[in-house]
Amino acid sequence: MSLSETDLRAAVEREMPGVRADLERLVRIPGIAFEGFDHSHVERSAEAVAELLRGCGLDTQVVVRGGQPAVIGRKAAPEGAPTVLLYAHHDVQPAGDPSLWTSDPFEPVERDGRLYGRGAADDKAGVMAHVAALRAFGDQLPVGVVVFVEGEEEFGSDSLDAIIEEFLEELRSDVIVIADSGNWDIGQPALTTSLRGVVNLFAEVKVLKSAVHSGMFGGPVPDALTTLARLLATLHDESGEVAVDGLVGREGASVDYPADRFRHEAGLLDGVELVGKGSITDRIWTKPSISVLGIDAPRTFEAANALQPSAKAKISVRLAPGDDPKSAYAAVRAHLEKHVPWGAHIEVTLEADGEPCVIDATGPAYEAARSAFRSAWDGTAPVDMGVGGSIPFIATFQQLFPQAAILVTGVEDPYSAAHAPDESLHLGEFERVCVAEALLLKNVAETVPTTK
Repeated sequence: MSLSETDLRAAVEREMPGVRADLERLVRIPGIAFEGFDHSHVERSAEAVAELLRGCGLDTQVVVRGGQPAVIGRKAAPEGAPTVLLYAHHDVQPAGDPSLWTSDPFEPVERDGRLYGRGAADDKAGVMAHVAALRAFGDQLPVGVVVFVEGEEEFGSDSLDAIIEEFLEELRSDVIVIADSGNWDIGQPALTTSLRGVVNLFAEVKVLKSAVHSGMFGGPVPDALTTLARLLATLHDESGEVAVDGLVGREGASVDYPADRFRHEAGLLDGVELVGKGSITDRIWTKPSISVLGIDAPRTFEAANALQPSAKAKISVRLAPGDDPKSAYAAVRAHLEKHVPWGAHIEVTLEADGEPCVIDATGPAYEAARSAFRSAWDGTAPVDMGVGGSIPFIATFQQLFPQAAILVTGVEDPYSAAHAPDESLHLGEFERVCVAEALLLKNVAETVPTTK
């Protein structure tokens, strides 16, 4: 006997105190997959997730294939029912300077209806949304599930391809739910239907064999920092539009994003202008962007009166859907090599890249999701939105599982501050997300045919 919508809402409400307690336990584990951090915490995080999935009756294993541990839990489908893959990741971004946080980043604290802590939104709440839906059904789960919780998404998913290749058949499913995005606003759900790709690279300029006295040689001799600054300035025109030939971009995003709302959500200071041209959604969803993420240079308080011989910048290029990371990297490298001033030597190296993607959000699985969202948000229809960020492995899933409907959902809202200080989760919206996922599984069981 399948559970009704009323049953599922009551079950989720019943489970939420335990779900929140388990989320807080996960947030207390500083599972950071970046180099230089204690990876035993990532291992602890994986074991904690595995314990949660086993508690839901899933056959669960922790998998390590050259990187950080992922968790795979499986429960077979009832006869004739479809299988749903539920993805999230348990690793988190580094917390950065703790003085920028209002409270300890790894001690969850509630303030004004939001739970603060690193990973509270991105993406341990995604893990717990899956757990909440499974707990709501108990032993009456109407679909098969494969829960795949990655352990190094924030660090580039280096071992993901190896894991997918080895467990390809175990992961094969009719519907894939990726709980690593967000909603359009508080009170307004969304399906993510496009994401930009990414190319991260380093550009290093060299002008001298070693540092020299800034008084004795300054004037005729260019210093590396000024050289680098002039080079980086060529990446944009006077309006702030990307000025690199060969990058793909288009206009025509269908959702309106008022500039005043965008400025507020970005935290832009009074008087600071927005850069680029076109609508806000065009600029963050369907056009490329280039940002300088960091520069290797002496800190000001210890800088000597000397001309620096070299300087290095980390540059991030976000690619519009339809672009190719390899050709985009070649275009940016060619631009930098062409525009480096004063004959300075330049070396450009690739750090990492990832594919953009577009999802054709039509068919029974997407309608099952939209119906679930409308119910969970009391009649508010979801928005089909783009995302300026990148989840490169979605393109991998599209290639390996072409028959599966891929639903990109999530728990974040415009105020979640993922990757930033004071990351937080809106607790009321989180419960709606959990209700929506439970209803989605019910709807998929009733409307989506299995391909097996």
